Amino acid sequence: MKPEATEDRTGTAGDGHDRLLLERQICFRLYLASNLMTRLYRPHLDEMGLTYAQYLVMLVLWETAPLSVGQIGARLFLDSGTLTPLLKRLEAAGLVVRRRDPGDERRVLVDLTDAGRGLRAAADRMLTELQANTCIALADIGPLSDQLDGFLDGLIDQLKMEQKPGG
Repeated sequence: MKPEATEDRTGTAGDGHDRLLLERQICFRLYLASNLMTRLYRPHLDEMGLTYAQYLVMLVLWETAPLSVGQIGARLFLDSGTLTPLLKRLEAAGLVVRRRDPGDERRVLVDLTDAGRGLRAAADRMLTELQANTCIALADIGPLSDQLDGFLDGLIDQLKMEQKPGG
C-alpha cells in the first residue's frame, strides 16, 4: 500500500512526519491486510458453508482432534463466550461433535465428524487456488510468516506483561 499524497506536516516523529498519519500506523496496515485476506477467502468459504472464524476452528481441529474448548480458544486467542456459538453452529452443520470429557466433566471436548474431516480436501483446494492468484510470491510467504511470527510473539509477550499483577 503506497501512502496517499498528504500535505507536508511537522510532527512528533522526529523525521518531519506526523506519526499520527493513517499510513504510518502499523495497526492499520495489519487491520487492512486481515480485512482484505478475509474478503478474498469469503467466496470460497461460502461454498464450504463456513465463516472465516469457523474456518480457523476447523484448521485447529484438522491439526489435532479432539480438543477441549479451552485448548481451541488458547490456539485462536478466543474466549469461550466467543467460541461456544461458533462451535454450536459447526455442530448444527454436522461438522463437529461436542461432548463432556469423561475424565473431567467440566471440560467439553470437540471432535470432527466424517463430514468435518471431509471438508479438509475442499479447504486444501481453496488454498491452492488462492496461492495461485495471490500477489505474494510463494518464495516470500515463509519469510513474511517468520517476520509476522516475531512481531506477534512480541505483542503477546507485551500483553502478558501488562496483565500481570503490578505490570
